[in-house]
Amino acid sequence: TRATMAQTYATEVKLFNKWSFDDIQVDDISLEDYIAVKPKFAQFVPHTAGRFQAKRFKKAQCPIVERLTNSIMMHGRNNGKKIMAVRIVKHAFEIVNLLTDENPIQQLVNAIINASPREDSTRIGSGGVVRRQAVDVSPMRRVNQALYLITQGARAAAFRNVKTIAECLADEVINAAKGSSNSFAIKKKDELERIAKANR
Repeated sequence: TRATMAQTYATEVKLFNKWSFDDIQVDDISLEDYIAVKPKFAQFVPHTAGRFQAKRFKKAQCPIVERLTNSIMMHGRNNGKKIMAVRIVKHAFEIVNLLTDENPIQQLVNAIINASPREDSTRIGSGGVVRRQAVDVSPMRRVNQALYLITQGARAAAFRNVKTIAECLADEVINAAKGSSNSFAIKKKDELERIAKANR
């Protein structure tokens, strides 16, 4: 029995050898194809040297945790430090699990669904008069925007602060998953949607 147990353990891919990709639900139908969390996209570390920018829409195939890792390496001084980003994500996921007792991958998915603006406004400039026009946001951009807002919020919270970036990221993910307005991403999303509503 130990051999079979070892076998199943060896075959199942878990993130950081802890979090399972098996029973993760994407509650938003439109985002299902753009959030890569099916067991097909399972990985042990969010660090594949995949060429996801080579083709348009290729990044939708990039595992979502890895996209989070990639968007943490922003702001000149952190560029290219992916090992550091992986470590941050690992710690943040530990914290998320401790605080919510849920699978942190699931929390991340919920956070992305909640933090993505559904309506945005674009600039329509004609003859020197610039007005805003409300537009719907494509699912791809919703995922991109949500990831960007979440990491931006974490970065802003950790900057010149005692809290580590991992703690801030964990807070951001938990609050966004709850849909609470303490989250930077949720605030931004509400703001964008409010502006869009005014410009319909």
